[in-house]
Amino acid sequence: MTATSPDPTGLPYHRMARYSPHHRWWRPLLGTVVLVFGSVLATVFLYILTEGIGTAAGYPELPDGGVDFGPVLGTGLDLAFIAVDLPLVLLAVLWLGRRPAGTVASVTGRPRWRWLAWCLLAAVPPMVLLPMVAIFLPDDQGDGGGSDVWVGWQTFLLSLAMLVVLVPLQSAAEEYVFRGWLLQAAGAFLRSPWLAVLPQAVLFAAAHGWGTPWGFADLLVFGAVAGLLTIRTGGLEASIALHALNNLLAFGLSAMYVDGLASDETAADAPWQLALVDMASVLLFAAIVLWLARRRHPQHLSAPVPEPIPPHLLPYIPPQGAYWPYAQAPGAYGPYPQQAPGAYGPYPQQAPGAYGPYPQPPGPHGAYPPPGAHGAYAPPPGAVWPYASPQGSPGPYAPPPSNGAVPGPAAAPSGPDGPGSAASRADEPDPDGPSPAALGSTASSPVLPGDAPGPDGSSPTAPGAVSDSAAPSSAALGDAPSPAEPSSAAPRPDAPRPAEPSPAAPHPAAPGDAPSPDGTSRAVPAPADPPSRQPSGPQES
Repeated sequence: MTATSPDPTGLPYHRMARYSPHHRWWRPLLGTVVLVFGSVLATVFLYILTEGIGTAAGYPELPDGGVDFGPVLGTGLDLAFIAVDLPLVLLAVLWLGRRPAGTVASVTGRPRWRWLAWCLLAAVPPMVLLPMVAIFLPDDQGDGGGSDVWVGWQTFLLSLAMLVVLVPLQSAAEEYVFRGWLLQAAGAFLRSPWLAVLPQAVLFAAAHGWGTPWGFADLLVFGAVAGLLTIRTGGLEASIALHALNNLLAFGLSAMYVDGLASDETAADAPWQLALVDMASVLLFAAIVLWLARRRHPQHLSAPVPEPIPPHLLPYIPPQGAYWPYAQAPGAYGPYPQQAPGAYGPYPQQAPGAYGPYPQPPGPHGAYPPPGAHGAYAPPPGAVWPYASPQGSPGPYAPPPSNGAVPGPAAAPSGPDGPGSAASRADEPDPDGPSPAALGSTASSPVLPGDAPGPDGSSPTAPGAVSDSAAPSSAALGDAPSPAEPSSAAPRPDAPRPAEPSPAAPHPAAPGDAPSPDGTSRAVPAPADPPSRQPSGPQES
């Protein structure tokens, strides 16, 4: 069965059963049957439950076998049994009607409390006028089971509190059943509001019993007027207000007298005089509500019916299983098979060692290689002291050419604390030559690799070194050299003089000489008296 096309202009109250994209013609009928059977089952269950509780509590027994709870408690139980129909209607609308439960309250989808307050104010004048007129009416029906004895303030106030709590719920439940569900169920098939009102009005009058014809007519008028006001105002607020105040007035007057609430009379048993007055009060209430509706303009049409969801927007259901197109049984880690989780997750891992989950050969320095001669990291290439080797090795690169200058700091003047002092030279080992301590505080330094040759082809000398063309100073050992006077002392006759270097033949190597880049040897001064240092010019040993 295809869904009906939605109405773009909104729906009146009696057509609200179609306010759903899931509406089908059989839903109102099925909901009515379920609601009737649900109400009967709920009433029977509550009746058996209360009878069992009353018997256990020791309440007296009535002649018909029931438990006598008294007029106040018995009336409260009867009202509560009817009030149970209210949640049943809401569930039927929600589950069977497939529409919001609030659509049975009004076309806005919720109860309109402000409009309900206005309707309660409109019901006050008719409900005040009704008892005032009923006092002057002749009573030709005899005693209805009650008496004219005042019940007392304590019992009356207790009864009034019970009525104020339960009568509005009982009245609202009846309105939700007759002017709510039944009116909308008839409106699902009938467009005319007049035709949709009649079925629920007849059922409402029949539900109160068959009493006098005037009483039945009074209830029929009440149902029809309440239905028309519901359609005109777009909700149940007007009918609930009239029904609640009418029942409060009727039950309140009965509670004033002894055994007044125990009477079995209903509105269906009203005499013709009282029935006419009651119908007049209902019509007066309708006139006031219609006047207020023209001034307050309550919403009487619903919003546009929700569009049905297109098929391409519906949740996609895989045609070949929950994990289509791959048939996989979901495991602990999803639809795909996974290995059993280990110590480090679902993937196999090696057993953790001393340095984490990955195997590491532990050494004396941990998972990292041991540090070298210059620490854990290799020195940068060509680095000078303190990174380079202290033995003066040229480093990882080839030595510079013979005619290149040696980069480094400028020569500092020799002195007691300078680089040329005996204290600084005494720390440098000389495996082949004499000890620097034997040369004195002014012993010459060895020639470094890479020194440039002299102009005459001889081996160069470093600052402070002894040359064979220089004369030694006549200063005594330990005297400071004079920067102004050159030394004029003659060489000692017993001092050995190294051989003159020849351009043709290489210089003979002496103990402690270092080879030069071109293959020649550099002279190393023999032990002699410490020469005096001059600021310029050669020195002689």
